[in-house]
Amino acid sequence: MKLNIVNEAGSAGAEIQVSDAVFGAAFNEPLVHQVVIAYQANARQGTRKQKTRSEVRGGGRKPWRQKGTGQARAGTIRSPLWRGGGKIFPSTPDENFTQKVNRKMHRGALRAILSELARQNRLVAVNEFKVEQPKTQALVEKLSKLNAADVLIVTDGADANLLLAARNLPKVDVCTVGAADPLSLIRHEKVIMTSGAVKKFEELLA
Repeated sequence: MKLNIVNEAGSAGAEIQVSDAVFGAAFNEPLVHQVVIAYQANARQGTRKQKTRSEVRGGGRKPWRQKGTGQARAGTIRSPLWRGGGKIFPSTPDENFTQKVNRKMHRGALRAILSELARQNRLVAVNEFKVEQPKTQALVEKLSKLNAADVLIVTDGADANLLLAARNLPKVDVCTVGAADPLSLIRHEKVIMTSGAVKKFEELLA
């Protein structure tokens, strides 16, 4: 399989030979869905706290006597059935939302996503992607030539200028190959990947 190398002007230039096992795999939707849901679940902070009927303030006295009023029996005004009462199954900070994703599933999902991005022409390969200064405007101009406003930029090495230039753009993210995950790859409309990053993905996933 071959990918077109796009130059800075946005036009296709040379081609790069890539592995069919990494960039030509079939799209496994159930696997990708499971891995993405697991990543979202593992990112949950679990900081919510709700109160049970015993933790809500008040309700120490029985609202009315047990018999003779015609009303249903009630022992406290903080019953979960009452307005202002506690929760039956409250959220607590010690809830465990983590889901296990083993290495084979993770790599399989990455292969499926990269292959589907290539088939949909959402994967843009470039020789290198750098900005001379940490200026957001310079990055915006560079991305406009590539027709990429909502984009993930994957490089083969950390670039401080690129990270600083992209941090104020809400729809632009920058990461290295090691930090790329299935959720970040599908979140954006396009993925710009340097030729060095393409080779690293092949070494990692082939």
